[in-house]
This record gives sequence, C-alpha cells and structure tokens, in this order.
Amino acid sequence: MIVATGGLSYPSTGAGGDGIRFAGQLGLATEETHPALVPLVVQEADIPAMQGLSLKNVTLWIDGKKRSLFEGFGELLFTHFGISGPLALSASSHVTALAASGEPLAAHIDLKPARSAEQLDRRLLEQTDTCRKRVFSHFFEGLLPRKMQGVCVKRSGIAPDRMIGSLTAEERHRIGALLKAFPLTIIGTRGFNEAVITRGGVAVSELDPATMKAKRIDGLSFAGEVIDVDALTGGYNLQIAFSTGYLAGSSV
Repeated sequence: MIVATGGLSYPSTGAGGDGIRFAGQLGLATEETHPALVPLVVQEADIPAMQGLSLKNVTLWIDGKKRSLFEGFGELLFTHFGISGPLALSASSHVTALAASGEPLAAHIDLKPARSAEQLDRRLLEQTDTCRKRVFSHFFEGLLPRKMQGVCVKRSGIAPDRMIGSLTAEERHRIGALLKAFPLTIIGTRGFNEAVITRGGVAVSELDPATMKAKRIDGLSFAGEVIDVDALTGGYNLQIAFSTGYLAGSSV
C-alpha cells in the first residue's frame, strides 16, 4: 500500500490529513502540521487601507528574539488582514511555527532598497524643496503609491497641514527611516484553506529514503505531501510529490 493522501492544504479537494492520522494510528512518528506558503496576518490597524496594493522590488525582513528569521527581495501584496504575495509566502515557511504560537514577530519593509539612507535623504531633500509651499499631506506624491501615502503621513507623526518647507532635518530623517524600515507586527498566518502546502506530516526518520517504504511496517510506503518535507515556491513542492511518488511506485 502507498499512502499519498496529501496534507491539510486545499481542503475543498477533500484533503484532511487522513494519511498523517493513519500513520499515527499505526505507531509511526509524525511532526506537527502547520499551514505553509501562506499569507501572514498583521496587527496594525492601518493595513486594510492599503488592501490590493502590490509592491514590487521591495525587501522584507522578519526578526526573532535572538536572530533574523527571514530576509527576501521581491513582490508583496497588502490585503485586508495583512500581507500576501511571493515575499510573504516565502517568509511564512520560516516563521509559521512561531506565528502559530501567537508570538508577535517584528517585520519591516524597505520600500526603497535601491537607495542607501544617504541617497534617500537627498531625494527627500529635493522633494522638500520642490513642494515647500504645499502641505505635508501631499509630501509622498511621486514617492509612494497612492494607497500608501496617507498611511505614511499618519505614521510619520507630522501634522498633515504642516507646510512642507517647514520640515526640519530631524523630521526628514524620520521620514527616511520609515521608508527604509516600514514596520509591521506579524501575529499569525491564514489557515490551511489558503496555504499552498502543509508543513509537518509523517516523520522522514520513519521512511527508507531509497524506497519511501516504512522502516518498521512491511508493505507500507508514503509519498507526497503526507511526508514532512516542504520547500519554497518555484516548483520544488511539485518536484517532491513527483519524485517521492515515482520512487514509491517503482520500489513496490
């Protein structure tokens, strides 16, 4: 028998973790399951105002208590609950267990990764000079997408009716710091119905990697996402399914 029932992702297809439960009932070790390659839930109340906004060529990093958990460059999408898109999905595979525990995680987005802090400050100085007779509520025009401008005005702590020409160097540096490290607090992930894959499953220590057969139960093999093996996006998880399925089938 080859068990290839998948994980818990895509429950609309009938996936429910049956194979993982079968393995546990047979006395095989299993690893705790979590949704992976899944959107992240963010605490800040101003995030829904940017719903639908896609950012390209930005850097996202997430810090743990003692070390950096993730850093990546690419595309990010704001949603009504937090962040999604390729960057968020990749990040979720590094933080899913911590996020599931309810431990808040500090995250930041570098909105201008192509510019150093000094280069960005010069650009902000140009913006200040060009728009000096306008009020601060218009400061981010031409610098950020429209949906993000009002959020950054509020997060800057500068009154929206201030004249741009009155900004101090300290305030300009504060704006630069916001653009180089836009803060987010990750408080969880979305569920299995939105997860691309499942992390966890039948422990790999229970299987012969040359055949995918259970070491302790004759005639039983496992293949695919039911096994505790997962990877980032890019076709790797499909390859895991194809390769383990072929190996299990050809070894029976």
